[in-house]
Amino acid sequence: MTIFSFPSLCPQFSHCCSLMLSRFCTEKKKTRLFYMASDSFHCPNSSSSFVLVGVPGLEAFHTWLGILFCLQYIVVLVGNGMVLLVISLDDSLRNPMHCFLAMLAAVDLVMVTSTVPKMLSIFWLNSTETGYPACFVQMFLVHSSTSEESGVLLAMAFDRYIAISQPLKYEAILTHQTVVQIGLAIVGRALLFMVPLTWMVTNLSFCNSRVVPHSYCEHMAVAKLAYTDPRSISLYSTAGSSLIVGMDMAFIAVSYGMIIKAVLGKKSSHRKAFSTCGCHICVMLLYYIPGLVSMYIQALGRSVPAWAQVLLADLYLTIPTMLNPIIYSMRSKQIRRAVLKVLFSKKVHA
Repeated sequence: MTIFSFPSLCPQFSHCCSLMLSRFCTEKKKTRLFYMASDSFHCPNSSSSFVLVGVPGLEAFHTWLGILFCLQYIVVLVGNGMVLLVISLDDSLRNPMHCFLAMLAAVDLVMVTSTVPKMLSIFWLNSTETGYPACFVQMFLVHSSTSEESGVLLAMAFDRYIAISQPLKYEAILTHQTVVQIGLAIVGRALLFMVPLTWMVTNLSFCNSRVVPHSYCEHMAVAKLAYTDPRSISLYSTAGSSLIVGMDMAFIAVSYGMIIKAVLGKKSSHRKAFSTCGCHICVMLLYYIPGLVSMYIQALGRSVPAWAQVLLADLYLTIPTMLNPIIYSMRSKQIRRAVLKVLFSKKVHA
């Protein structure tokens, strides 16, 4: 093996340069080994974990926040669980409207169950650590269910439009096969959006901090911890969410506008139709507006306090899911009768 030398230089200078070259190579190897060791120590793997802080800045109120979210969670479980139960037990509740209500209840249960139990363990037990895989599973479930909920709300608006404007063709247009296809399309759209987003976040290098300033694994809160620049993820998330929500809101607005136009000629149904549409629109605004505000604050907001961002994101997941069974399902006479039938039969057997 030939050793590098400096034949044309004086012996002292040649020896000095050789020492410098040797030291440079040694230091380079040490530096490489240091960063390899640093990456392997700090970057999470399948056995690593993140730390969720809850609501940053409101740690003194975590107990009371836990009570608030626990009560909301109970209402969500009872309301949506009852809707699913009566629709599954009553054979008369098999039309498209009730199928969409069952879809909405199922999505709501997935959304809150994937977040609230962990939030309560943070608020009450100070169990802040969450596994690396569990964090990304939670992220996928939360954000895919929000996309699915938007799709179900759009399907319900379309269902009401067909039922009011073309009642004689209702069953011919919205067949069982069509309802199944709509449900699959809603799930497929959520997967098409969330699979790439989850893949992008999981491929980041988390070498700086494992502390997530949030009460659940919100994708941008996690992505901001990465060693690499998360702007591409923020751009994809903001553009994709804006496209999905924008299109859904536009079609929902058109559907309810056409519903109102259709009932204007039916004086007997004015009051009921406007009351129903008004309630539905209020709940939808309560769902979409906080969601959009939370998304844009996470992506662009710098002056909004962290506790306000996190609390808004938390309430965005719980309040609409708590109101949905009351506004959409319990206003239906058929579902109210079915609920009373289930409760009454249980009392009789008891």
